[in-house]
Amino acid sequence: MPKLHKEGEAFRYMENARGLLKAASTEDDIYIDRKPVREAFGTAYLAILEAINEALIKKGLTAKQLPKSVDGYRVALQKYLAVNNGKFLREFVSLYDSLHIAGYYRGLLSNVNVVKEEIKSADKFIKQLLL
Repeated sequence: MPKLHKEGEAFRYMENARGLLKAASTEDDIYIDRKPVREAFGTAYLAILEAINEALIKKGLTAKQLPKSVDGYRVALQKYLAVNNGKFLREFVSLYDSLHIAGYYRGLLSNVNVVKEEIKSADKFIKQLLL
């Protein structure tokens, strides 16, 4: 099995998300063009899924056994990664709500500070899983 390192897929996705935000124009601490912000949130959420997949493979699951839905990810986190501590599951649910639903799907988040905090939270979650 390859050694985990910062150049893994999850970290690459996070770099892409940050790049999308850098290209987005702001005015008065608000992103003006929401499209790249939504894309950044979607990419950050995919980074989280990639990190969970990598952590599950490290626990012995095969690619075919990886979750196929958000509910599957919740179950897998609870079963394999949060056995004695529900922290990862709670963080995943929170990130799903903020990144995927509010940020990507509905495009509700446009405040620069809020967006940056959510991206930092995603980064922290990934690092806790993989490093």
